Amino acid sequence: MKLIIFDFDGTLGDTRANIVLTMQRTLRQMGYPVASEEAIAATIGLPLETGFEVLIPGISTEDTLRCAATYREIFEVYREQLKPQPFPHVKETLALLKQQGYTMTVASSRMSVSLNAFIRDMGLADCISYVLGADNVAKAKPDPEPVLQTLRDLNTAAAETMVVGDMPVDILMGRNAGCATCGVTWGNSDREALRAAGADFIIDDFADFPACLE
Repeated sequence: MKLIIFDFDGTLGDTRANIVLTMQRTLRQMGYPVASEEAIAATIGLPLETGFEVLIPGISTEDTLRCAATYREIFEVYREQLKPQPFPHVKETLALLKQQGYTMTVASSRMSVSLNAFIRDMGLADCISYVLGADNVAKAKPDPEPVLQTLRDLNTAAAETMVVGDMPVDILMGRNAGCATCGVTWGNSDREALRAAGADFIIDDFADFPACLE
């Protein structure tokens, strides 16, 4: 393995509280029923507009776009008040992998502005050499486009790459691109769902990840 493509939300960064609170505030402001934390968490990893379509069956395209715009406005207002942190052992493990010569990137359904801001604020930017947000690709997870674009831009083969994420869509994205995959259980999904998606490895602690590359 030479290249590692990480998901961000629920994999590197513990952003669940930010996402849930922002989504609930958005639904309330837009006059829709406020979804539970569990229902919202199940949409993490999907494009924002798709998340609203899941939470609000039958919502129109126009209202979906209005909800997404409102979400982004609210998110920025509260981002400084509720700063997410990297999960345990993320920073030290990324530093170790960088020292060992791995190239590490991020492919996320989050928009690139907030994605890059979080990576910088969490002190991960020195280890991450390439970042793809939802606005950098035409097709979202589980489509392989984010991985295939990364492989092209970094001139790396799928056989030399591992995709790491907390949601089945991350695993399917990696598998659809022909890469090895690793599911993590500390995010917004669980071991059974990751196994059903076909993850090659499943770990419960980020410190255990380097062993998956051997």
